Amino acid sequence: MSTLFDADSPSNLTEYSVSELSGSIKRTVETAFDQVRVRGEISGYRGPHSSGHAYFSLKDDRARIDAVIWKGTMGRLKFRPEEGMEVIATGKITTFPGSSKYQIVIEALEPAGAGALMALIEERKRRLGAEGLFDPGRKQLLPFLPDVIGVVTSPTGAVIRDILHRIADRFPVNVLLWPVKVQGEGCGEEVARAIRGFNALSGSEGIPRPDVLIVARGGGSLEDLWGFNDEIVVRAAAESDIPLISAVGHETDWTLIDYAADVRAPTPTGAAEMAVPVRADLLAQVAGLGARLSNAQSRQMDTRRQELRALMRAFPSLDQLLALPRRRFDEAASGLARGLELNTLAKRRRFERAAAELRPETMLARLRHERQMLARQIDRIGRSAERLADLSRARLSRVSGTLDGVPLRLAAEYRRLRDRLANLSRHADTAVGHRLSRHRQIIAAQDRVLQSLSYRNVLKRGYAVVRDGEGRPVSLRATLSPGQIVGIEFADGQIAAQVGEGAPDPAALQAGRKRPARPAGGNDNQGSLF
Repeated sequence: MSTLFDADSPSNLTEYSVSELSGSIKRTVETAFDQVRVRGEISGYRGPHSSGHAYFSLKDDRARIDAVIWKGTMGRLKFRPEEGMEVIATGKITTFPGSSKYQIVIEALEPAGAGALMALIEERKRRLGAEGLFDPGRKQLLPFLPDVIGVVTSPTGAVIRDILHRIADRFPVNVLLWPVKVQGEGCGEEVARAIRGFNALSGSEGIPRPDVLIVARGGGSLEDLWGFNDEIVVRAAAESDIPLISAVGHETDWTLIDYAADVRAPTPTGAAEMAVPVRADLLAQVAGLGARLSNAQSRQMDTRRQELRALMRAFPSLDQLLALPRRRFDEAASGLARGLELNTLAKRRRFERAAAELRPETMLARLRHERQMLARQIDRIGRSAERLADLSRARLSRVSGTLDGVPLRLAAEYRRLRDRLANLSRHADTAVGHRLSRHRQIIAAQDRVLQSLSYRNVLKRGYAVVRDGEGRPVSLRATLSPGQIVGIEFADGQIAAQVGEGAPDPAALQAGRKRPARPAGGNDNQGSLF
């Protein structure tokens, strides 16, 4: 400070430079307000600057004061400042000479009572709930028996030991721990990063992907649990594809992650009980179900056996079932012999009628008819061939007359057509000859069949055919009556005879064969043929 005295100055006041005055004010203010506690509402907070420092204001209903939190102090705060939060700031008042302003340099920050924090939580709960992060429809069901459980908590606290001990007692499974801070600055970011990290696992990294997650922390004050009320933690829990159990604090402690989680556990130990069932209870339940199943099968078999026996008693016996079929079978068997005899007799009569129709006269008439038809066809074919030849000759003559005036260059075509006509005529003659030969062969084959079937061949061996008065063959002696005139056909002709009574003596017949023929004027009392 300089003291210059000017004799011409009308005043004896000390003269200061701007820098001297600003520095004096700064020292005076910092000395007078070296440690103060200020209560007010945070205003204009936009988060830490790129340098790590935070700049904002504290206000009430009548005044406003600028505030700053240096980067080193920000890392030590128990909770982050938020816009509109009522806080109690501890620090010192200082000035900024470059703009003639004063501000408070905050060294500690705490909420202005539990009511302020609760109001902030309620406002955040309302805002996040409006986005649907707490809807029951988003909740996932916990797997009944997970293979891997992921735990997000501190690796040094008692929480992880309680969880591991409870899981080992109930149903031992694999547990993956993601160590995080559960209190203080950066707690929310680490918990959110752990939840998203577990969801990002695919199993191909050599680390199995958990089937269920547990976010756990022991009890504490509202300020201690404040990291689990961070918006980033709530959003990470709501976005988790893995079912998540929230176990933060004691049963009476509620944080916003409890609303976003799929299931809330009252304590970390309760979360372990929710994650896995009791192995002994499962074994007992399976054994009980197996016993019930075995008993049910036994009762079912007994019931079916009784029903089967009742149905068997209601059914008729085997003899009753087979009585009617047996009777039908016996009746059919008794009538089978008679039916066979009648069928044989009917077949024989039909055969005899057919044989009677196959008389030589019929066959000869048929043969004459076929020969006449063949002759007519041969005559028709001959006439057709002659007409075809005449037509061809006439056409050839017309063509020849037409071609008389044709130039010599068409003579070769004329000769080719004439040769082709000659070839066609030869082919027609050959085809007619082949067809006549084929018909002759067919007629000869039919004639041979007719001769082989003719009864005249049998007559040549010494047999004869007896016919009644109407010319029908007689096959049974019983069909003839005494005195009836019959005809006898031999191989060389026919004679008439009269049926007599009695039967000839075989010895006399044998002697008659040896006796010489009688003269024409022999005994007139010779008797009939039979």
